[in-house]
Amino acid sequence: MTQSSAEQGDPHDAFASILSRADGAPIATAVIHPVSQNALAAALDAQATGVIKAVLIGPEQRIRAAADQFALDLAGAEIIDTPHSHAAAQTGVDLARAGKVQALMKGALHTNELMAAIVARNTGLRTDRRMSHVFVMQTPAYPKYLLISDGALNIAPDLHTKRWIVQNAIDVANAIGIDFPKTAILAATEEVDPHMPTTVDAAALCKMAERGQIIGGVLDGPLAFDLAVSKQAVKIKGLVSDVAGDADILIVPNIEAGNMLAKQLDYLAGAAAAGLVVGAQVPIILTSRSDSVGERLASCALAKCYLAWKASRP
Repeated sequence: MTQSSAEQGDPHDAFASILSRADGAPIATAVIHPVSQNALAAALDAQATGVIKAVLIGPEQRIRAAADQFALDLAGAEIIDTPHSHAAAQTGVDLARAGKVQALMKGALHTNELMAAIVARNTGLRTDRRMSHVFVMQTPAYPKYLLISDGALNIAPDLHTKRWIVQNAIDVANAIGIDFPKTAILAATEEVDPHMPTTVDAAALCKMAERGQIIGGVLDGPLAFDLAVSKQAVKIKGLVSDVAGDADILIVPNIEAGNMLAKQLDYLAGAAAAGLVVGAQVPIILTSRSDSVGERLASCALAKCYLAWKASRP
């Protein structure tokens, strides 16, 4: 039976440039419920490479059992014992609120369980921004990194939320060295159609960027997927655009579109994916439970790059 692209492994040195940017002192990172092989190995690998200082939070007996089962060395990693994953999530959030960790990292628990503690109004990590997730994809099918948002957090975002989704994605692109990223607002057509609200939102987002409500990148939309990434499609259709055919960022209309697009690239186009939630008080390294150790390590490096970029801002 033929293996999927994901099962065959990630592209060689998929995130080498991001890893190389993640220099300096390691960031203290609360790793929430790392009781699986991938979750624990990625945290320890990121610590061994100097990207993070791991604070492992969860049932200590299960963490040590996983380390023993998979021959993982816990030397140098702090362990905070909690009875279950709910308590681990809240403990990690409490540490972030107290300034004792600089990032959170999802382990072997569901996203909604972790995010419930993060978005809690009085005890969570909210800011004046909306939180959103950004995939950073590297695929042999495209000549550069391709950022996709939001395919993991906001289910059916309204225009206000989309504004922050776009801004957060641009900030992540800036953090990994993509200056003034080309941002495509995806829809089923390049025409603004009042019967298709997604196209109207796309046009509004572009106007918001013109008026300085979104900064740091150039926007165009609505754009169909082919027009966002294919210079040939742009030429054939005669579209004039600063973004079309060369997008750095793809903004999707809803979570289903983003999730399916990222996973199609992963499983059918040989892509690797790093993932980060921004807009909270600290970055949240949010990966799939099936992600490889390499993808999790890249996500840690992405968080470190984002923090360094944010610290450099006036």
